[in-house]
Amino acid sequence: MVATAGGQPLAVASYSPLSQIIARIWSFDPDPERIDRKFFERTICAALERRKAAGFDLNAPQSAFRLLFAESDNLPGVIVDRYADVLVCQFLSSGAERWKTDIVSVLKEAVPCTGIFERSDTSARMKEGLSASVGVLWGGIPDEAIPITENGIRFLVDIRQGHKTGFYLDQAQNRKAVAGHCTGKSVLNAFCYTGAFGIYALREGAHRVVQMDASGQALETARIHAAMNGLSEKDRLEHVCADVFEALRRFRDRGETFDVVILDPPKFAESKHQVERACRGYKDINLLAVKLIRPGGILATFSCSGMVPPPLFQKVIADAACDAGREARILRWCHQGLDHPVVLSFPEGLYLKGLICRIE
Repeated sequence: MVATAGGQPLAVASYSPLSQIIARIWSFDPDPERIDRKFFERTICAALERRKAAGFDLNAPQSAFRLLFAESDNLPGVIVDRYADVLVCQFLSSGAERWKTDIVSVLKEAVPCTGIFERSDTSARMKEGLSASVGVLWGGIPDEAIPITENGIRFLVDIRQGHKTGFYLDQAQNRKAVAGHCTGKSVLNAFCYTGAFGIYALREGAHRVVQMDASGQALETARIHAAMNGLSEKDRLEHVCADVFEALRRFRDRGETFDVVILDPPKFAESKHQVERACRGYKDINLLAVKLIRPGGILATFSCSGMVPPPLFQKVIADAACDAGREARILRWCHQGLDHPVVLSFPEGLYLKGLICRIE
C-alpha cells in the first residue's frame, strides 16, 4: 500500500528494497485493490482488448506483436511478445517475479498459444536483485527458429539467443516508413542485426542494399531472410561483417556514397550516468553517416535509449549535420508501434525515437 503521511491510500504497489525504484504501482485505485489472480485476469484482458482495438489479431497465424508492455499496460516489469503461437515473457521486477506463476496461468488461458518461454536475462532484472531466468514456462517450444510474417515479409525469430525477446517488434511501422524512401536507391543498413530494414528496402525496389553488422551469426540469418523472401540477388545485396564505427570511416575515406543510410544501433545508455557518452556515440555515427549520403538523400536514424529524450536526440543529429557541413530537414518523427502504447502517466514508456531526414 502507498499512502500519504496522513495514512490516506494512494495506490497499491510491489515493493523492491534492492532497487532504486523502491515501489512499482499495480493500481491507482483510491479504494485499496487486492492483487491476486483476478486482478491479473482483468488487467491482462484489458491489455489484449487494446491490441485488438489497434488492429492486432490474436488468432492470425505467424503474426508477431507485443501483448503486454509493462507500466503502459499497468503491469510494471512484465513484457510479453507473441511470435506465431509462442509467447515470450520477461519478468523484470520483483513484483513481476512474485506473480509470475499467476501471470503465466492467465496468459495460457487468455491467449491462443502452444507454449510460453521466458527470456528474463536483462540488466534491468539484475538491478532488482534477481538472477537471470531463461527457459520453458509452459507448453511446447520448438527447437528451431519461429517463422513470423510482418507486413507480408517473412522472418525467423530465435527466441533463445536473439536480441531482446528475439526480434525488434517495435520497429515494424518504421521499417515500412523507411522503405518508402528506398525505391530505386542505394541503401546502407548499419547495425542491421538480422536485416529487417534492408529486406523491406529490397521489397520496395532498392537497387542495392548493404547490410552491415558486427555479428556474423546475425548476418547469416539476414541472408536466410533475403532468400526466404526471394530477394537474394547478388547484384542487389551485400553483407558486411564489421565494427560499424570503423566501417563507416573506411567508407568515408574511400569516398563511397549512398542514397539512404539507416542507423539502428543497440542501446547506448543504460542509465543517466551514461547519457553524455551515449550522445557522443550517436553524434559520431550520424556524422559519419551524413558524410556518406548523396545530396537529396535520406538519413533514417534511431535511438532505443530511453534515457535520451527526443529533443536531445534531435539536437545530437542537428549537431552532426552541422559538423558535416550539410543541411538536414525532418521528414518524419518515428516512435514504437501501437503494440507498444505509452500511457500519459508513464512518459518513460516512449523509449524509441527516430528521425527520417532529407540531407542537402
